[in-house]
Amino acid sequence: MNDDQILDLYFARDERAIRETNETYGAYCMQVAERILCDRQDAEEMVNDTLLRAWHTIPPKRPVVFKLYLAKIVRNLAFSRYRARAAEKRGGGELTLALEELSECVGGGDDPQERVDVKELTVAIQRFLDTVSPRDRKIFIRRYFFVESTADIASRFGLKESNVLMILVRVRKKLKGYLIKEGFWL
Repeated sequence: MNDDQILDLYFARDERAIRETNETYGAYCMQVAERILCDRQDAEEMVNDTLLRAWHTIPPKRPVVFKLYLAKIVRNLAFSRYRARAAEKRGGGELTLALEELSECVGGGDDPQERVDVKELTVAIQRFLDTVSPRDRKIFIRRYFFVESTADIASRFGLKESNVLMILVRVRKKLKGYLIKEGFWL
């Protein structure tokens, strides 16, 4: 079943939409959640919550790219779960590493007046990503949106892991310079 057919089921309020979404994108959503949470049981719960969230938000929304719509939902839910777990104890994993890497160019202070408006920062990062090569953009997004390990990214792009690490260092350095130039306090 293609995305338009699945979305039509949502708009018809046909519960088969959930089953079809899970059959088509369940494994994909599971991968996204597991990369962030490093826990299969929590990831399964996030996939179920994603399906429920999709049911409650479609309609009125009709996603243009259904797969990315689901990825955004599962990613946000997984990040929320991760933050809740981290509040209980300090954890490790790819998310911690990815956030530490990004903190050098998009860190914010604890004082609310020093914090960057998240929406403005998001727009600025999107503008910045339009200035880098398509390959570097994809590598950056794989690392910091999908929280893939550098080894997985290297394998995906046919590169050595050291090359991926160097690309990420260069892109983060450019991002930091870009954000400073745009007037963000880092």
